[in-house]
Amino acid sequence: MTEYINMWKNYVNFTERTTIRGYWMAFLFSIIVNIIVMMLAIILFGPMVTITPTGEPTLGRSYAVMMLWTLASFLPMLAIQIRRLRDAGKRWPYWFIVFIPFLGIILFIIALCRPSVPDDGVPVV
Repeated sequence: MTEYINMWKNYVNFTERTTIRGYWMAFLFSIIVNIIVMMLAIILFGPMVTITPTGEPTLGRSYAVMMLWTLASFLPMLAIQIRRLRDAGKRWPYWFIVFIPFLGIILFIIALCRPSVPDDGVPVV
């Protein structure tokens, strides 16, 4: 949980580094929190999508809550991914590899799993 809290505390920190454990623990807790937020939104505001009597789907309020949560957590997750790439020896533009269909996401995950490389005194968050 400490890594997840650090992710939110350092949400605009793109210059330092994050260890493998720090990234993957924050990622795990992020998934858990996303599931909890989704369940609470559905319980409190109803289904995410409803079908009108004419057969057209409409987005519910719980969908809006999930989109707001996704937007709120985008920058902290981006920052921790870039810090992890820096720790693995990659520069921040490597993040754009995720836009290459199929192969890009695989290469990105491999880069996130690479061991840390020594750096010139850049602190680890």
